[in-house]
Amino acid sequence: MESISRRSFLRASAASGIGLLLDRTAFSFTVGTSPAFLSGIGICASLADAAALRSAGCDFIEEGVRRLFIPDGPESQFETKLAELGKAALPVPACNGFIPGTLKAVGPEANPEAIVAYADTALRRAARAGVKTIVWGSGESRRIPEGVPRAKAEEEFRGLAVRIAPLAARSDVVLALEPLQSAETNFINTLREGAAVVEAVGHPSFRLLADFYHMARESETPDSIDRFGTLIRHCHIAEKDKRTPPGTAGDDFRPFLKALRRTGYRGLMSLECRWENVAREAPGALAALRKQVEESAG
Repeated sequence: MESISRRSFLRASAASGIGLLLDRTAFSFTVGTSPAFLSGIGICASLADAAALRSAGCDFIEEGVRRLFIPDGPESQFETKLAELGKAALPVPACNGFIPGTLKAVGPEANPEAIVAYADTALRRAARAGVKTIVWGSGESRRIPEGVPRAKAEEEFRGLAVRIAPLAARSDVVLALEPLQSAETNFINTLREGAAVVEAVGHPSFRLLADFYHMARESETPDSIDRFGTLIRHCHIAEKDKRTPPGTAGDDFRPFLKALRRTGYRGLMSLECRWENVAREAPGALAALRKQVEESAG
């Protein structure tokens, strides 16, 4: 009954535009794993897929910041999205795609004031939607232009994070910095590099994301999770070769899952994959991942 009442509250609040003051454990999931480990397994997808993914056994949707919050659009557009969220078949505790690539975080075209304004709107709307985690990947935004010293870019990005983290805290949101493979950006490619930024910013609302796909592409081992696991807020997963869903190529995630267990992680994990048909493929992918999660307990 607890989960049902929370969902009813979310729907009623969204429809009326009331700000949601949900704590970080507000969403309750039923997962085929130990409740002491992952609190839910979801899929990065659109609200339009929620009903099909619920039937597939998904616990939540991880939506896109631009698609759900429309930070560069008027409040009326967001109100429409908020109403859609209130009717959705699954909750949305996390969003990704924080800063668009057109807003540069570092280099001569950097526009920190525009980014802070954009982030402020996104975070205020996230609070109303009850979203608790926003993934800060945004590889194109943070890409270091040719000729810009890395140290200068690092300083600019840290300064930006220092300004935005308190805005996240005000909205009861945690930003999860996502290291991305070097094929996608040339800045913050590993957990080690991401952890260095998180530690330098030193704010509890600015944490780290572990993406098993990007880690594999950068040849990172589970040791990185052991080392920096206490900073991890959120996780993504996909197979290494073609970013396929778990169970497609047979990638073994158990060493990474075991490391995550050792850190005491209690958060969410989202499948961020390339799908041919997400509704059709999701049941097998979720089952394959949950099987490996269970086996990682040994």
